[in-house]
Amino acid sequence: QVQLVESGGGLVQAGGSLRLSCAASGSFFSINNMSWYRQAPGKQRELVASVTSGGTTNYADDVKGRFTVSRDNTKNTVYLQMNSLKPEDTATYYCKVIVGMSRGNYASTYQYWGQGTQVTVSS
Repeated sequence: QVQLVESGGGLVQAGGSLRLSCAASGSFFSINNMSWYRQAPGKQRELVASVTSGGTTNYADDVKGRFTVSRDNTKNTVYLQMNSLKPEDTATYYCKVIVGMSRGNYASTYQYWGQGTQVTVSS
């Protein structure tokens, strides 16, 4: 199994910054993509940013230039630095990782989700 521990959410005023962290632990032999999603009340969960094992990043259009995703492979941790926050960034943020694991004689990739951390931006 894989455990994901998220931290860093909170309440911040518009224009402020927050840094989210998501640390993975468990019996995997590799971590492929690491991503951040968010879900606002009444809306579908959407991709915010992702980073591959090679460091290639991808962002949703509405966070480009404000958010930065990064990862520390020595700590199995992905970060989301959020600057210039807006009230519309208010949501529960979830990390998702895709890991390589062996189950018996079979190896494959599996995805796991964090428990979510609340980000609230006041106007």
